[in-house]
Amino acid sequence: MSEIQASSTELTSQYIAQIAGDLERNTKEQERIGTEVDALQQQLRTLQHDHTVLVNMQQALGNASPADEAATNAAESVPRQAAAEPKQSRPKKTAAAGAGKAAPKKPVGKTSSANAPKAAGKPSLVDLIRNHLKQQNEPRSAAAISSALTQAHPDRTIKTTVVRTTVEGLVARSHAHRTKQGSSVFYTAATAPQSAEPEPQPKAVAG
Repeated sequence: MSEIQASSTELTSQYIAQIAGDLERNTKEQERIGTEVDALQQQLRTLQHDHTVLVNMQQALGNASPADEAATNAAESVPRQAAAEPKQSRPKKTAAAGAGKAAPKKPVGKTSSANAPKAAGKPSLVDLIRNHLKQQNEPRSAAAISSALTQAHPDRTIKTTVVRTTVEGLVARSHAHRTKQGSSVFYTAATAPQSAEPEPQPKAVAG
């Protein structure tokens, strides 16, 4: 009987040790999965925030195009009215003078179109961010990039959310690299895509 009791106690102690080890592994696995869930939830919140920013930008750009069309239509209607007035007073001598005065009004559209390329000649936010990252020797966060560009270009309103979205677009096209330190995200310029871009330009000029 003593041998049976001794073997049962050994089995009991083995089961207790095995259960304790399983409990410890279970607890560690729960902690690991919990940290991963927290990280995924944070990434989900970031993606949802970027989604709202992109939707707002899309709506803003979509609402800008009808306004431009209305402005062009209004500009075209003005020369038509000016040209219609001299036709009613053709027999009078003042009609010739009026037609001469109405003629110079047509280049107004040309001057407005000439001013458009000047406004379009400003560097885009993508070029500003890309050039800024090229000049930096250390990774930069979206907030740091936004503040630096705001100081360099006080005439432009540069928001951190828009900068983050733009830099993520550069990362998606392999024009920039993303590094994460804790809960902060930093960006650096990618050297490989940038060295490959200037090569096609001389070929186009030569052709």
